[in-house]
Amino acid sequence: MKIEKVPMKGLTSEEYEKALKISWKPKLQYAWDNGIAIGKYLQGLKEGKLLASCCNRCGRIMLPVRSFCELCWRPTDGEIAVNDTGVVNTFAICHVNWDASRLKPDEPRHIPAVIEIDGASKGQGIMHVLGNVDPAKVKIGMKVKAVWKPVAERVGSIDDIRFFEPY
Repeated sequence: MKIEKVPMKGLTSEEYEKALKISWKPKLQYAWDNGIAIGKYLQGLKEGKLLASCCNRCGRIMLPVRSFCELCWRPTDGEIAVNDTGVVNTFAICHVNWDASRLKPDEPRHIPAVIEIDGASKGQGIMHVLGNVDPAKVKIGMKVKAVWKPVAERVGSIDDIRFFEPY
């Protein structure tokens, strides 16, 4: 058996594109339902309230609102408004923007924090950002309060709270 050598030639750009590339315009549609629990929580934010769920079996007050207690594995027993104050549980001082670009030395630092909300059970709270505070003065246990957007600007989002500041 004789093996024939076949001359090889490179692909043209057009042939290469045709062989290795598929082009299409995807139709990207999606829908997301907040659900009953988070829907109530977001409505509360629009009204300037932080809502939490109650479990009458274990006595927990859980934030944000949820449909069932993760400890008792049973439906929650309703919602209550908790304070818009709390204490810093943990925080970070960021030297980069949210898009990972480096902040200039004169730009203010972002300070994301986990805030345990007053009126909710220990360990229950939200992650948000701190404002109106010198980053060097932020401490774990620092008391903070929510700074809300004006009512006309609220849309039912966690961003209805601009930030938390010391008080």
